[in-house]
Amino acid sequence: MSKWRPVTSGVPRGSVLGPVLFNIFINDLDSGIKCTIRKFANDKRLCSVIDILKGRDAIQRDLNRLERWTCANLMKISKVRCKVLHMGWGYRKYKYRMGREWIEKSPEEKDLGMLVDE
Repeated sequence: MSKWRPVTSGVPRGSVLGPVLFNIFINDLDSGIKCTIRKFANDKRLCSVIDILKGRDAIQRDLNRLERWTCANLMKISKVRCKVLHMGWGYRKYKYRMGREWIEKSPEEKDLGMLVDE
């Protein structure tokens, strides 16, 4: 019988198998999510059109659902990298949180190399 040995978690960067295993692992991330979620490598975007208060509440419910998913799967979200980008003229006063931390607003974000702003 083999002996127990310590193993570090994670997959080396630059491997082909790493992203495949990661995508399989997070395949159920969007289960139950009502808003649009876009997955690209290790970046996720939660998007929704907000025209009434229910839209704002839907985003917060989905953020809560994502937070519960990460806890259940022993993963961490880099909350300092989470940003809110409001587009359009209304609803800039809405604040969102991940867990107990408020998510910072941003006037612009880079998405796949393109700068997107309000």
